[in-house]
Amino acid sequence: MTYCVGMKLNRGLVFMSDTRTNAGLDNIASFKKMHTWEVPGDRVITLLTAGNLATTQAVISLLDERRKAPEDRNPSVLEAPSMFQIAGIVGEVLKDTILANANVGQKSDSSFNATLIVGGQIKGMPPRIFMVYPEGNFVEASEDTPFFQIGETKYGKPILVRAYDPDMGFEEVIKLLLVSYDSTIKSNLSVGLPLDVMTYETDSFVIGHQIRITETNPHYKAISDNWSDALREAFVSLPDFEF
Repeated sequence: MTYCVGMKLNRGLVFMSDTRTNAGLDNIASFKKMHTWEVPGDRVITLLTAGNLATTQAVISLLDERRKAPEDRNPSVLEAPSMFQIAGIVGEVLKDTILANANVGQKSDSSFNATLIVGGQIKGMPPRIFMVYPEGNFVEASEDTPFFQIGETKYGKPILVRAYDPDMGFEEVIKLLLVSYDSTIKSNLSVGLPLDVMTYETDSFVIGHQIRITETNPHYKAISDNWSDALREAFVSLPDFEF
């Protein structure tokens, strides 16, 4: 399992992912789940992955091959004219990869399944984020649904729903996401540090801040400790229930 978030702001886009992959309590490893492609001045594309590791690695490898090999560049995420078409390319690659590994066709509960978030901006168009399903279809983030989560989403969603504001700056949003991840990490062993973070400023067409947050990061430790204290204080301040 994993936990990834892609979020739209008035200022741009923010992406965060954990790195934990496990096949049981005694088989835990870390793998990067955030992947980026950049053509400075033209486009920036970010892909977050959740699901079967072999499937997601195959999808990334196939997209990379189309970027590198001239004979395999069509269709390529670096040449597609819109983010909508890029989401379609990613969806087709994901669907074909799942079908190629499934025993008897595609099933919704296939162990080869994966779900992806793809977002970015192409010159002349606004930033966009899509969630791509195992079947290859996808939906787009909107004003009503300004962020997508994939993987282990239930523990970290409440804080995002309550506190998200499209006018937030990158620093404030990363703080919000760290609270969301801290709640998830404390509740589910299948999500864990380090966390990968990337910001993208609208119309910059270059990757913004791209950092990895480890368990020794002082900001993460301070947020984790202070959030726990703040929750206790908020709980104590609530009126007692009366029969």
